Amino acid sequence: MSDVSGPSKAGAARQPSAKAGDVQLSCRHVWKVYGPAPNQFFTSPDGVVDDRAAVIERIRSENHILAACDVSFDVHVGEIFVIMGLSGSGKSTMVRCLSRLVDPTVGEVLLDGEDLLKFSEKELIELRRHKMGMVFQNFGLLPHQNVLDNVAFPLKVQGIGRAERNLRANEMIELVGLEGRGGAFPRELSGGQQQRVGIARSLAVNPEVWFLDEPFSALDPLIRRQMQDEFLRLQKVLHKTIVFITHDFLEALRVADRIAIMRGGEVVQIGTPAEVVMSPVNDYVTEFTRDVPRVKVLMARDILEPLGEGLDPANAVAPTATLEQLMPVFAGHEGPIPVIEDGKMIAQVTPRGVIEALASAVEDERGDGEESAA
Repeated sequence: MSDVSGPSKAGAARQPSAKAGDVQLSCRHVWKVYGPAPNQFFTSPDGVVDDRAAVIERIRSENHILAACDVSFDVHVGEIFVIMGLSGSGKSTMVRCLSRLVDPTVGEVLLDGEDLLKFSEKELIELRRHKMGMVFQNFGLLPHQNVLDNVAFPLKVQGIGRAERNLRANEMIELVGLEGRGGAFPRELSGGQQQRVGIARSLAVNPEVWFLDEPFSALDPLIRRQMQDEFLRLQKVLHKTIVFITHDFLEALRVADRIAIMRGGEVVQIGTPAEVVMSPVNDYVTEFTRDVPRVKVLMARDILEPLGEGLDPANAVAPTATLEQLMPVFAGHEGPIPVIEDGKMIAQVTPRGVIEALASAVEDERGDGEESAA
């Protein structure tokens, strides 16, 4: 299901008590054009154009590079929003526009309703110091400083005293599983450990929004899987609002609450992993999803049924349990299984629901195959 949403009133004013589901970060008609005169193609700084196709054609015909094309989406409080695509799709450009490491040509980037494109340089520095955390593919650790000082560095920049910043840094080091390594230097750590230090450093300021740009792509496959596990564990503890960039579709499926797929600077589809896999909007998205086993993507939340009576909480599953995880639970248990969220039973899933979901997936795959053959 495509969900390139329009403006929301949820962020109309700063909401210090923002709760899960509220819109925290919004991108509105963002364009990023590189070339000698990128602003010539737009009549308004808000990025709204009358004829989108004509503007795109004109930009390209005049030898300008279109890195982001009329991009709009919302990111909700506590959500892992994944932006993915192949090299050159515009995904890294977008995360830099969101953090204003790169200024969009036109458009709006709203954090809690405030347009970051109107912030002064001083205001931006304060915003990044206190409200944003960033992790990149290049760990960027200071080689002459140990783990403790690397993690404490952003707090030092804020002017926080040594005792307080070291206390906070040690908490973050323990949080990412590096307890006892505070005195080690980056050269003494493995790649995965170095990335843990980068993650701890980005979390030290307790950011409201966390940007991760291909954070695990430089790691070996096994380490990468472990770091994905660690990332998901941290999110269960911290409940951050996260924008995660990757070119790996399986990684996106594993970590995302929702996925935005980009191509040529444009967002072509936004949806949950199940929506993207089961209902691709075009051939490009279909190619991404063709080899993905549906049992690894469809979740209990995709096949919920109203609560019945006499359910045993001992057999309960989370809404995010995949069908692959559900099937062993049903072994020797023919009845419904409750789905629990925040300690409460919210719905149930049944063996019939699982079978129907898988049958639907098989039919969809057959239909795709017949269309391809035609």
